[in-house]
Amino acid sequence: MKLNIPTFLTLFRVVLIPIFIAFFYLPFTWAPFATAFIFFIAALTDWLDGYLARKWKQTTRFGAFLDPVADKVMVAAALVLVVEYHHSFWITLPAAVMIAREIIVSALREWMAEIGNRSKVAVSWLGKVKTTAQMLALIGLLWRYSPMMEIIGVIALYIAAILTIWSMWQYLKAAKGSLLDDIEL
Repeated sequence: MKLNIPTFLTLFRVVLIPIFIAFFYLPFTWAPFATAFIFFIAALTDWLDGYLARKWKQTTRFGAFLDPVADKVMVAAALVLVVEYHHSFWITLPAAVMIAREIIVSALREWMAEIGNRSKVAVSWLGKVKTTAQMLALIGLLWRYSPMMEIIGVIALYIAAILTIWSMWQYLKAAKGSLLDDIEL
């Protein structure tokens, strides 16, 4: 495999995951900012690697596999850390919804690819809006600079959770025929 810049950026994001988690637990006043900054860098490289791979026509099968894995592991880790810090039903509920959605949609995409219908559940514009809201929410909730930032982070988290449910519903609706074609009611 030839290592190109988009793949290098994805691998860099994978390497950032344990560093990100370690910074979260550092006993310094600057640790929340550093944690949020590392998450921001990961989010930026997620966008950048996809953009460069398409622009430079450097997409690879390895990159197509690793990119969503790196993204989902980083986001799941961030959600777990935010839940641990806040230790609240009101944070845990949307986080659990988001993690469950990622598992459901990933399984759905894998299954749809297996039966040759992967294009029915390709990433949509709604998924991109959901991801943006999710990233903004997590940056605010990881940084915790002020009570206002945390309130905005929680609001953005709920917006992301609503978009998460909506986008999952769209994917399931698109796959409905394939999912239910052999069920008799």
